[in-house]
Amino acid sequence: MENSIETVYFLENPEKNIIKFATGTQIRYEDVIKEVFGVACINDLHMMIQYNKNFQTSICNSHGISEKKITLDRVLRVASKLDMLHFKKQLMDQKKEGMDDEPLEVDLSIQRPFDSTIKLQEGIFRWDDNNFSYNAVKPGA
Repeated sequence: MENSIETVYFLENPEKNIIKFATGTQIRYEDVIKEVFGVACINDLHMMIQYNKNFQTSICNSHGISEKKITLDRVLRVASKLDMLHFKKQLMDQKKEGMDDEPLEVDLSIQRPFDSTIKLQEGIFRWDDNNFSYNAVKPGA
């Protein structure tokens, strides 16, 4: 499946304070939905949004919205470039935490978390090994 470009999704469960990034394939074939939300599938997530009062309240508090404005995309949506920058910072911070006893001149590189080319809200992005981040692919490039 090298020809297809994976879309990266942002999943958030504000009730349990969980934020996770996953590809469409991971959402379909792994237990990512269960891991983040505690339900088996996206259809169950719709039910959770509709009937779980604590979950509704946590979404409202997290996003500063009323119950009437709760939609699935508040907790599961295509990730944005800004989301990925926050994710990069999180990965860098995790790596730093694991190196408390290491010398100051330690390699802070991070591994590519997804395929080398991914799709985000803003378009197609390609991994840059020099900056350890995804950069936008210019049309026609």
